[in-house]
Parts: sequence; structure tokens; C-alpha cells
Amino acid sequence: MKALNALRAQTQARWQALSPREQRGLSVLGALAGVVFFWSFAIAPSLNTLRDSDNRRAHIGQQQAKMLALQTQAQSLQTRTPLSRDEALRSLQSLSAGTAIQLNVQGDRVSVQLKAVPAPLLANWLTQARAQAQALPVEAHLTRSNTTAASNSNNATVTWDGSLVLSLPNRSAAR
Repeated sequence: MKALNALRAQTQARWQALSPREQRGLSVLGALAGVVFFWSFAIAPSLNTLRDSDNRRAHIGQQQAKMLALQTQAQSLQTRTPLSRDEALRSLQSLSAGTAIQLNVQGDRVSVQLKAVPAPLLANWLTQARAQAQALPVEAHLTRSNTTAASNSNNATVTWDGSLVLSLPNRSAAR
């Protein structure tokens, strides 16, 4: 306590030794330092949060829309009627009319051979196989390759080669 009182007395003595102009300058400097400190720790973070709120709100809106779309998709998958194995197989064969995708049935599974299948076509085919034939991929052995279109040598197309194994719905599924 004595040290604090001694420090306070020493500070007051130095303050009194300063000219009024120096006292005013130090007072203004102290006030400015206080304002900067208050701004840095009280106001600036709040303003940054307020500035970012529109971007965050838009991002959250996009996330909500995506989640609602996923919820709708999940609900539609839950309410669909299961296909029998034969119906699923017929639907899968109707989707695989081209020579790039060949099917080989092995019980409740279908082995799919892919030969230079463009990536968008494969993605579309897998989506339709899941939605229409209710076939789910179990195993995949794919190799990616880039092919150049003959008409435009600068345009490279991604193609896939390999095999997939799809699981068909159970044989006992109701029609």
C-alpha cells in the first residue's frame, strides 16, 4: 500500500511540474488513447459482425435451401414402393442400352462393365439406376482417363473405364 501511495505522490509531483500546455497535451493524448482502446475492443468487433451479417445470412439461406432439398429427397425415397428384383433388373437394362455400359447379372447383384463412359453420362446413369431401378452401388473399380475430342483438340473429356457392382432390391419385395 505504501508503494502505491508513493507512486501516486510521485506521479502527482511530476504532473504539477509540467506546464499547463504539456498537461493539456497529455490529457488529450490520454483521451485519444482511451477512445482508440474503447473503439478497438467495444465497437469495431460489433461493426465487423454487423457488416458480415448479410453474407452470413445469405450463406445460411443457401444451406437451409440445400437441407430442405435433401429432406424432400429423403422423404421421397422413404415413400416410394419397393420394386421386385425382376422389375429392377428390367429397369436397369432399359437404362443401359448403349455399348459403353454392359450388364452381367449374378443373383441379387449386377456387375457393370464400363468402357470409355463420359463422366456426365456415368453420373446420370448412376442417379437413374438408384432412382428408377433402386440399385445401389456396392463396389467400384474405376480408372479415369482424359480423351481429346477429334473436332476440338483443346477440349479434353473425362471418361471412366472399369467395373461396378450394384445390389438389386430383395427378391421378396412387393409390387
